[in-house]
Amino acid sequence: MTANKPLLGFIGLGLMGQGLTKCLVNAGYQVIGYDIKQEKIVQANSHGVLSAKSCREVTEASNIVITCVTTPQDLENAVFGPDGVLAAASVEKILIDHSTTALANTKDMARRLRTETGMGGGHAPVSGGPEGAEEGTLAIMAGGSVENIAKIQPVMDTISTTFTAFGPTGSGQIAKMVNQILVLNNYVVLAEALALAEAGGIDATKIPSALAAGHAESSLLKRNFPLMIERNYSPRGFARQILKDLDALHDLGKELKSPTPMSSQAASLYRILVSKGYGELDGTAILKLYDQNEMV
Repeated sequence: MTANKPLLGFIGLGLMGQGLTKCLVNAGYQVIGYDIKQEKIVQANSHGVLSAKSCREVTEASNIVITCVTTPQDLENAVFGPDGVLAAASVEKILIDHSTTALANTKDMARRLRTETGMGGGHAPVSGGPEGAEEGTLAIMAGGSVENIAKIQPVMDTISTTFTAFGPTGSGQIAKMVNQILVLNNYVVLAEALALAEAGGIDATKIPSALAAGHAESSLLKRNFPLMIERNYSPRGFARQILKDLDALHDLGKELKSPTPMSSQAASLYRILVSKGYGELDGTAILKLYDQNEMV
């Protein structure tokens, strides 16, 4: 413990991981981190994160292990792979998973950790992007037992302004998929709206302020619309990850027998975008399809 704060291990030092670890270090936590890319570890070292050589080493050195990785396979490797979390897991430790992953994966990981090692866990998907992570202003949608949620909440309160426990394991992932319906479809809506404004010859820079008092006002309109006007697609999240989440959303809707036709259309557009080699750009790069008239 550091000044009564638990020692934190962090696995996954990408865009979100860098912001989250900065926030946690600035709040006085000691953080030890690992990423499969050495340059990401070096980047995290620059703001005070200690280095580990494996997920196992992270787990050995920490009281709470936090994972924030891209795909279900990445999570599987980090937790259950060689030198993974499982190799050093114990009943005294707890795992928090920030990754957006399939409902079945979330439930299975919690079950395996609990039955094989006694390690408790909670899943806590986030929304708010790298800036929100660094500033500690994320929205967090958590799921897990009441006991485990109580253990992780002080850390989660450090990185968020809204922390909501939705219920048992898996419930936070469902809430995150609701978030993704609202956010990811809106990326396409913003692109379509901007394309129409520009085609009509009006000053698109006036749109956010002009609509601020009406029902169209949103944080995405204020933050992303001006960047889209500039064609600034520096990644704050990757288009390939949006496609991954939209596919996961489709699978969840199918599992729950809840239709997702709008999200399926958005997934089709992002599939085209990624196939054209734009997967490493920000999700707002969906505007490229409208610019190039390349819907098919």
